[in-house]
Amino acid sequence: QVQLVESGGGLVQAGGSLRLSCAASGRTSSRYAMGWFRQAPGKEREFVATMDWNGGSPYYADSVKGRFTISRGNAKNTGSLQMNSMKPEDTAVYYCAAPQGLFGTTRASGYAYWGQGTQVTVSS
Repeated sequence: QVQLVESGGGLVQAGGSLRLSCAASGRTSSRYAMGWFRQAPGKEREFVATMDWNGGSPYYADSVKGRFTISRGNAKNTGSLQMNSMKPEDTAVYYCAAPQGLFGTTRASGYAYWGQGTQVTVSS
């Protein structure tokens, strides 16, 4: 089993920045791709960003492209999501996720492991 823990959420004004981090524990002898999803109140969970196990092939939802950056951490199976130029519509619970494989995907069904989520609120 793999456990994922997110950190770094909080309250920020529109136009500001936040950095979310994700760390895996448990069966971390393997390497995993990583993805970020978010869920706003009353809405379905949506894809935000993903990358392969080595940080390659980063891919973003159109709504965050050019503002968010997904990257690997220095420690194995860690990663982050840098969020800049934030908008009120970015307000959501953000989830880190890992598939059972090396390559990222935009589909939530492709992820086997999920963090507990961290709240991000952007005020106007």
